[in-house]
Amino acid sequence: MPETPMPMTDVTIAGGGIVGLSLAMALRRGAGLSVQVIDPLPAGKDIGRASAVAAGAQRMLAELGVWDAIAPAAQPVSRMVVTDSRLSDPVRQAFITFDGAIAPDEPFAYIIENAVVTNALRDAAHAAGVVSAATAVKGFATRGAGVDLTLADGSRQRTALLVAADGARSALRSYAGIPWSGHDYDQSGIVATVAHERPHDGCAVQHFLPPGPFARLPLTGNRSSIVWTERRADAEALLALDADDVVDELERRFGLDLGRLTLETELRAFPLGVGMARRFVGDRFALVGDAAHLVHPLAGLGLNLGLRDVAVLAEAIVDHARLGLPPGDATVLDRYQRARRFDTLTLGIATDGLNRLFSNDRLPFRLARDLGLGIVDRMPGLKNFFIREAAGVVGAVPRLMRGEPL
Repeated sequence: MPETPMPMTDVTIAGGGIVGLSLAMALRRGAGLSVQVIDPLPAGKDIGRASAVAAGAQRMLAELGVWDAIAPAAQPVSRMVVTDSRLSDPVRQAFITFDGAIAPDEPFAYIIENAVVTNALRDAAHAAGVVSAATAVKGFATRGAGVDLTLADGSRQRTALLVAADGARSALRSYAGIPWSGHDYDQSGIVATVAHERPHDGCAVQHFLPPGPFARLPLTGNRSSIVWTERRADAEALLALDADDVVDELERRFGLDLGRLTLETELRAFPLGVGMARRFVGDRFALVGDAAHLVHPLAGLGLNLGLRDVAVLAEAIVDHARLGLPPGDATVLDRYQRARRFDTLTLGIATDGLNRLFSNDRLPFRLARDLGLGIVDRMPGLKNFFIREAAGVVGAVPRLMRGEPL
């Protein structure tokens, strides 16, 4: 008897986080493609985590039709202050301050809890007809004009393009045999949501301390998200402390200018490193987000790099679909890789260098970097360039990040 044909989808995305769901929405809205998102744990992964959503990414979320659902929980960044000090220093001198607007009524970034963005995208994707499956891809093989998938639930499917959005430890990247170059920092990023007595007025603060940066990111209300970098062994010891001792350690880094602190979520720690896939594409296969590249969180670029991957890949797929080319065509994937690999390599090297420079407590390094920060702070034109670069609105900006439809 003839074999029963496998279900066929235009694009299958492994990973139901912000990056994967954004790609699903872009392809549905841009070209009406059939899209499936596969994730064994579709909810509950983002508790206690928040991200900086740059202006370009905000424009993209608005164009995807989800910003109205996110906006009430989005805190605009009014300014950003950078300090460089030791934990024992009685005063933390602000070496550079960035104003938060790139245009009237347009901040360069918002701080938003990841769960808010994920839930808005998940609801919109469901309404747009994106199929979701709570399972995992356990194997795949290219055959003809598509990819045969074997899922953890025992089913088999077929897709014209398989996209891995399954994080830095991507199983699909390993299945595809794509090498990964990078290294571990022996640092952990500790995240939590903190409530405080006084308002933050939208001010974000980045304290560079010898073990690593401590970021204080404003959330809506009298709350802030922290991203606290510590050496791996010290992070494990901090997580073992009781709640009162944790708050004491937190106050030493957070400061007392916003009053008493209370933890809204438990501390959670994640290993930090830098790395990049040797290539971002394969045969009818593409990597996006942390599956393609991993950077230190000190600049808040990780999510925004992933969303830029989405904007570029979706634009390439939709443009070529109008010419009759399938999503997994080599021309589509080559265009995506050429546009993204050099950009992410450059930023990966830059953030790696910054982490090494600011995690060094030797006096010559401290004097050199503080002098450099002071010079930049006195050059408004250069500061404006840096802030617009961080906002993702300069250079070859993809259509979605200009707020334009595909």
